[in-house]
Amino acid sequence: MGRPPGGRLAILEFSLPKTAAVRASYLWYFRNVLPRLGNAVARNSSDAYTYLNRSVEEFPSGEALAAVVRQAGFATVEVVPLTFGIATLYVATRGT
Repeated sequence: MGRPPGGRLAILEFSLPKTAAVRASYLWYFRNVLPRLGNAVARNSSDAYTYLNRSVEEFPSGEALAAVVRQAGFATVEVVPLTFGIATLYVATRGT
């Protein structure tokens, strides 16, 4: 049995801004402020909140993620950067 025709996929992911100044500010906040704030709010002294910035920095984004989605059988992938590139919306459609 093959894949059913048609279909739509939407992915909302954190991403790294392309603009150098925004990217530098974002990474500084993500690496220095967010982990401390998360650990303080959760009353957790471990590094439970340090994984987030590492996962965002290592996860494919932009055209790299769009290529993975295309390989999964989606014909078109629209890549929409949001909030200065801090998040990206991917909307993919599968051919009929």
